[in-house]
Amino acid sequence: MIKSFFDEQQIYYKQDASLKKYNTYRLNTICSYLVFPKTKEELIKVLKKLQKENIKYYLLGNGSNVIFKDDYYNGVVIRLDYLNNVTYNDNLVTVGAGYSLIKIAIETVNKGLSGLEFAAGIPGFVGASTAMNAGAYNSDMSHVVKKVHVLNNKFEEITLNNADLAYEYRDSFLKKHPEYIVLETTFELTDGNTDEMKEQITERRNKRMASQPLNMPSAGSVFRNPENMHAGALIEQAGLKGYSIGGAMVSKKHANFIVNTGNATGEDIVNLIDKVQKEVKEKFNVELKLEQIIVE
Repeated sequence: MIKSFFDEQQIYYKQDASLKKYNTYRLNTICSYLVFPKTKEELIKVLKKLQKENIKYYLLGNGSNVIFKDDYYNGVVIRLDYLNNVTYNDNLVTVGAGYSLIKIAIETVNKGLSGLEFAAGIPGFVGASTAMNAGAYNSDMSHVVKKVHVLNNKFEEITLNNADLAYEYRDSFLKKHPEYIVLETTFELTDGNTDEMKEQITERRNKRMASQPLNMPSAGSVFRNPENMHAGALIEQAGLKGYSIGGAMVSKKHANFIVNTGNATGEDIVNLIDKVQKEVKEKFNVELKLEQIIVE
């Protein structure tokens, strides 16, 4: 029934689609349907139909912070690649949810606008990054998001201001309420020196390449840093660097990364996460909180 709806509405989709190239762990989960709405109107149509038919669905950004736990996702995965508009209005930049965060960070720097330099190495989409309060280098989305245009839980378009988003460390109102869907984000930036900003981005990229396993599939930092501590240091001190379950391994380069050594399943990664949390709790009485999202 849902297939005929997609066909009738001329909505672009793939049936029994592999999500391997749509998640940075490169997990080969198959989903019933992978859908690419071309407009927000199409997106609303799809969401209303899925809700009416009681079909499970998941809004997937760039897949850089998610773990598909099972080999098969019995539902619809929605990508917002086509919601990729960008509008400049002096120091206000409005960006569609499906736009690359790295790309907009580099573009704004090239235009002499400062604020998104921290995001030049974060491989997410703007929408998901806004919801998750993605960050690095003592900055995050909460510092630059002025307002967000969203669909609420009744599929109505509303605007939320920064204060409405209840931003916290790697968290927000939007992350706690995934039924609210980001359509576009407006950033408020400041004037900056392009050459200085580019130099800073290059320095940080070199440091990341030296300290992080960027040559292997991962989804970045697995755990949030506990207050006044570093998750990676705790995991390393627990003797878990290089520890593996199936094809998932605690990175030998940075212990707060789990990498896919070639044939990892989502279950391997989730089991390794459980192991790490258990060991760190036993040795240091610290509960590591997961930064990544497990999709079941």
